[in-house]
Amino acid sequence: MFSAPAWVPDLPFEPPNNITIGEFIWSSKHGRRPAATSRSPFTCGLTGKSFTVTQAPQRINFLARGLAQVLKVEPNKGLSLDKVIAIFSPNTIDYIPLILGIHRIGGIVTPASASHSPSELEYQLKKTGATAIFTCVPLLSTAKKAAEQCGITHDKIFIMDFPGVVNTTSHISLEKLVSIGEELPDLEALNWPKGEGARRAAFICMSSGTSGLPKACVISHYNVIANVLATATYEKGARSHFKFGTQVTLGLLPMSHIYGLVTVALCATYQGDELIVLPKFTIDTFLDAIQRFKIRRLYVAPPIIIQMLWNRDNCLKHDLSSVASIHTGGAPLYAETAEQLLKMYPNWHLGQGYGMTETATLICTTSEHDIYLGSSGSLLPGIRAKVIGSDGKEIFTYETPGELFVQSPSIIPGYLGNGRADEETFVWDDDGRWIKTGDEVVIRKGPSGNEHIVIVDRIKELIKVKGFQVPPAELEAHLLTHVAVQDCAVIPVPDESAGERPKAFIVKKPSGVGSVDDEELARQISLYVQNHKASHKWLKGGIEFVNEVPKSPSGKILRRVLMDLERKRRAREGPRL
Repeated sequence: MFSAPAWVPDLPFEPPNNITIGEFIWSSKHGRRPAATSRSPFTCGLTGKSFTVTQAPQRINFLARGLAQVLKVEPNKGLSLDKVIAIFSPNTIDYIPLILGIHRIGGIVTPASASHSPSELEYQLKKTGATAIFTCVPLLSTAKKAAEQCGITHDKIFIMDFPGVVNTTSHISLEKLVSIGEELPDLEALNWPKGEGARRAAFICMSSGTSGLPKACVISHYNVIANVLATATYEKGARSHFKFGTQVTLGLLPMSHIYGLVTVALCATYQGDELIVLPKFTIDTFLDAIQRFKIRRLYVAPPIIIQMLWNRDNCLKHDLSSVASIHTGGAPLYAETAEQLLKMYPNWHLGQGYGMTETATLICTTSEHDIYLGSSGSLLPGIRAKVIGSDGKEIFTYETPGELFVQSPSIIPGYLGNGRADEETFVWDDDGRWIKTGDEVVIRKGPSGNEHIVIVDRIKELIKVKGFQVPPAELEAHLLTHVAVQDCAVIPVPDESAGERPKAFIVKKPSGVGSVDDEELARQISLYVQNHKASHKWLKGGIEFVNEVPKSPSGKILRRVLMDLERKRRAREGPRL
């Protein structure tokens, strides 16, 4: 069994289990950095509009009052599941205040990806039982189509401000709710009894699994509070080592995803950091925001690092000297890609973290003062892990692959209305309740002597070649170092002699192709892999050039989509020789 390394401090106190997330992150009595030394919590990276540390809690309070009146709800009456409210919007500086306002009236938030189609949004609204929806003008058409199929009426669709877009609709705006609430008295206090924070759902988030329909994860207030406290406690080591108290943090990753929501936004707020909020990624707005607001920490997904490598000249034209730390998550970042970025910015501390929706985010992460490229860092305080081999026995040795099992106070109670998934995911033994992550890992000692967790790949997506396991992510990381490869994904395809072989789907980089035709380019790329990898990892399943690689909003490659397409094509055409 593995736990946090010796340098990681223990939790300073037990995570409180009788308060909301909002009460926890805004109150200095629960360890938050005092308001006098805090920055403005939320600043728009496009317009510069900001909410100060005084304005933000006040706005949450006004918003809760207005929302309670318009929806005709009372905080301490009715079931929480009768007050599920969806947020279908890109990031804005009102995203977190809105969430905490909904919690203040005893409601539950289901955050929906801004990339959803009407049918995908409809599925989430029905699955979670949402009774109202907040959206923005650019997404209103999609929201209305989905809402209509779910019985959500016109008066239950609200509009959030969006930079550069004027709300000319007849729907009530979030700003209107704030102005209504400003004229109303304070709401009745929630006053939860002990244990209520663990029983009360704060979020119903859709898991980002790549097979089957998404599952609805019920995440309690206690789960999130425990993870925020663990993350903040872990980060004290780096803040003390590098002698900084607060920092300016990039809030680009979607807050509809658990990584952007908890690890980035809520953790930054609790630690007194300033969050520079961007609604979406473009290389120019990304670089401009860093330069303008002197951002110290960048939270990104690996595809953004790839974009930086492609746009090297543009990056180097901007003043990014404020950046000290870049942290990746949502998908594995392999050492080869990391090393390329560090050639551009050798002074940056580059690390990554690993977590799940089902664990209210972080399980392990990299400290700025204990970096080991290729690993996902060390376990957070309060988290225990074990590695289980394919034979079902626990592994106690380093460098031996197996499935990661985790025990943590941030593990969710379960899935909404999906007992079968609960039984498959959560297991009990003499040491308590564990989650089977479905990820293959190895435990490795870093140069510092501390134990680091290295994520190999999803167990279900490992390619089996003559008994050897081939991690698709490893090949993808290597292919991205080829001058002609802009993006890629690797999947298994059936093979009579080997069982399976790796096949690569590749997006060509226009500047790296020249006049070479596809057949010759595929030959060159195959040879590039053969020159660097063992023979069972060669791309004998073939190479196919595509226009784009399907990905989730967090940057995770949706290999299952490609596997389904490949299966259908083979059924129709047979294997390509």
